[in-house]
Amino acid sequence: MTDLFSSFDIHGLAVPNRIAMSAMTRTRATDDGVPTDLMRDYYVQRAAAGLIVTECTQVSDQGHGVIRCPGIHRPDQIAGWRKVTEAVHAAGGRMYLQIWHCGRVAHPEMRGGAAPVGPSPLPATGDFFLPRGRVEFPTPRPLGIEEIAPIVETFAQATRNARKAGFDGVELHGANGYLQDQFLQDGSNHRDDAYGGSVENRARLMLETVEAMIGAWDETHIAVRLSPSSSLYGMKDSAKLETFGYLVRALDALGIGMLTMLEPNAKALEAGVEIERVAETFRSMFRGPFIINTGFDKAKANAVLAAGNADMVAFGVPYLANPDLVERLRTDAAMNKPDPATFYGEGPKGYTDYPVVAA
Repeated sequence: MTDLFSSFDIHGLAVPNRIAMSAMTRTRATDDGVPTDLMRDYYVQRAAAGLIVTECTQVSDQGHGVIRCPGIHRPDQIAGWRKVTEAVHAAGGRMYLQIWHCGRVAHPEMRGGAAPVGPSPLPATGDFFLPRGRVEFPTPRPLGIEEIAPIVETFAQATRNARKAGFDGVELHGANGYLQDQFLQDGSNHRDDAYGGSVENRARLMLETVEAMIGAWDETHIAVRLSPSSSLYGMKDSAKLETFGYLVRALDALGIGMLTMLEPNAKALEAGVEIERVAETFRSMFRGPFIINTGFDKAKANAVLAAGNADMVAFGVPYLANPDLVERLRTDAAMNKPDPATFYGEGPKGYTDYPVVAA
């Protein structure tokens, strides 16, 4: 029976277990987006995962939105990431780079005064963290149709750069209210051109981005992350199942190498969502390797694998506090408690100083 400790193969990439480390923003890069030696140590500590997916990594200065977020668009950033991948591979690990453009989830103070961009002049909900404190999101500048192709090309170039940096693959962050997700869902996209209106038009940016990434490498090394039941930053759509069903089937037709999808968290379930069981709903629409994320413990993870509704299970917060998560799951050892105050910040506290179980 398939369980967390069964081996797996992702288009020739042999993984020793079905435990993935989810992408998580940790803000430990330099102020100008260069990966650090501390980041190298953090990922090496977690190299026993079947697959590591890195924190979100910006594809351009325009896509920048989060303080101390790494990039992959300059030579020094590529070199910084190569130090990380070489160390993780030397420790026996496997690693995908997650790339993103923040779109409207940004602030002019993080962008040299330039307004954030998005599909429509509709601000994200919630607030934004700046060094001076939390502020409301500004109204984004709608992208002109002539600006879209150059943005797509930044994802293709980021994919080429990720390959140069030694990654095993690249994941597009199409989830959680960032640029491609903003275009996809009709709550944030009120355009009336080729990128708005119908689901085919709203999915166009996501699919053009994926096609460009495939052209920069190949389909088997490209992954996509989606969150159909997330309302983060005010994301909503009038027909979630239709919208995401269309997209997942289109990604399947493109033959991408892997799809990661997020289950709704407890807060979303309490508030009410259209799609309560993401893995059960979408697994049959996608024939390739399928990773499910959010809210899993060992028992739930083994159950979803045994049912055939996922090929791997990604763990987020548990991996923050437990660098040896694979061993703790294997032996049913007690878990370290994560410290939310150190999820974001600088330095090793709450990042590389969590203890491992005794050998």
